[in-house]
Amino acid sequence: MATEILSADAVRLGLTARDKEDALRQCGAVLVEIGAADPAYAEAILERERSVSTYMGEGVAIPHGTDESRDHIKRGALAFLQFPDGVDWNGKTAHVCIAIASRSDEHIGILQSLAMVLSDKESARRLRETTSVDEVLELLAPTDEEDDD
Repeated sequence: MATEILSADAVRLGLTARDKEDALRQCGAVLVEIGAADPAYAEAILERERSVSTYMGEGVAIPHGTDESRDHIKRGALAFLQFPDGVDWNGKTAHVCIAIASRSDEHIGILQSLAMVLSDKESARRLRETTSVDEVLELLAPTDEEDDD
């Protein structure tokens, strides 16, 4: 079920990071801590970032491992890490990292919700500044649009 992809125990607010690598290591550590991935996947997040930036805009990065590292994923999950003071991301500033562990398309609903949140500057601001885990879960809850014409 999509709501299980991002759970309250994977939301971390008010963090600090020395730099992008530190932020990426924290992302991988949360995915390992919640039982979604092995430490090798956490390392693959760093490897992916060396080849392609995962910064998406509006202060949000979406770190994930390489395709080859999917064998190190135990279950699909997302981790939400908020860095209120920001992290330099190749000249941009990331305030939110949404780390992905996925072997299939189970995370797509939340990514669609994220795209909608990022297109709304007020919602994106709320993600960057919130102090409420429930608000994060509410903002990123997958939307059911199948009924829309």
